[in-house]
Amino acid sequence: MKKKKKKNILKKWAGRLHLWLGLLTGIIVFIVAITGCIYVFHDEIKDALFDYRFVEQKETGYLPPSEIKEIVQERFPGTTDDFVIYSGKDRPVAVYGVHNETPYYYYIDPYTGEFLYAQDFTKDFFEIVKALHMYLLLPQEIGRQVVGGSTLIFILMMITGVILWWPKKLKNLKKSLKIKWNARWRRLNYDLHNISGFYLHILAIIVAITGLYFSYDWVKDGIYFVGNLGEDIESDHHIENIIQKKRITGEPIDIAFNETMKMKPGNDMYFVWTEGDHHPIVTGVYPESLDYDHQSNYYFHPQTAEILQEQPYDSKSTGLKLQEMSYGIHTGQYFGMTGKIIAFILSIFVASLPVTGFFVWWGRKNRMRHLTR
Repeated sequence: MKKKKKKNILKKWAGRLHLWLGLLTGIIVFIVAITGCIYVFHDEIKDALFDYRFVEQKETGYLPPSEIKEIVQERFPGTTDDFVIYSGKDRPVAVYGVHNETPYYYYIDPYTGEFLYAQDFTKDFFEIVKALHMYLLLPQEIGRQVVGGSTLIFILMMITGVILWWPKKLKNLKKSLKIKWNARWRRLNYDLHNISGFYLHILAIIVAITGLYFSYDWVKDGIYFVGNLGEDIESDHHIENIIQKKRITGEPIDIAFNETMKMKPGNDMYFVWTEGDHHPIVTGVYPESLDYDHQSNYYFHPQTAEILQEQPYDSKSTGLKLQEMSYGIHTGQYFGMTGKIIAFILSIFVASLPVTGFFVWWGRKNRMRHLTR
């Protein structure tokens, strides 16, 4: 009898939390889920729509990053040009830069130097969708906290939802796993909310946690320490203290880029990232085009281009690998096209939960109103 009473109290409080937290964050969860759904296939949609996404592959080799930066500076003087990414053998090289306080990606043919396109983040549809998804178009410091807080609440709601769904008797478990498609719309809506929520709660929680990686450092650190069983691996930390040296006559970023290609030949994507003379030149390598996983990194002296540290993917700890997998798991990209399709469908269902949940609450409210008349 006491056991039954405890279960009833647990369900009662789970129901209250589920209701009020759902009403509080429902619209935010809907926006985040539906924008995530739209963003999943952004590369495929852009490839189908825009010619600048492809170039003719040549055997001449890539133009060095210093020349690519010069091309950007000629067209957009004074723009920042810290990040240069060679996206694939048949794709343009892209330079991320901020010009007149507006962020851009500048696309250039890596073989001929032909300027192809300037992508204005403030006008690009998918960049606006991503900004909505990550911080609701609010100032980033505020928006990330709002989205992060709502995501934490969503995880709690998935847990309370399972508590509410759980049948009182195990013999009713099979019945609780089936949607009554021929029922009236209120019952159908109730089943869609409860049962789809149960089936998807584990995947939804995983996607939510990997999304929190981008909002909170403590989640990022937590993933690292869980992956490494609490151990902090020294080799995972990149070198920061740079002793200033006399600059060589060549371009250090070009030497760093060429050395990286020699160390990791046959890969599809390479990037070069510079932060000035007091920070190392960082290069990165990805095996496949537009697939941001299995990353190897190398660190070079900003004045002499001598290699300071090597971090090939296989040498990274489990925790660091898990951190770097977060984007791929969150978007489904880590599992290829199948993963993206699952992420797309999952996002639709997550977006539907606040809608079906609202109608469950609305239906009950109206029913109670009729009963009290």
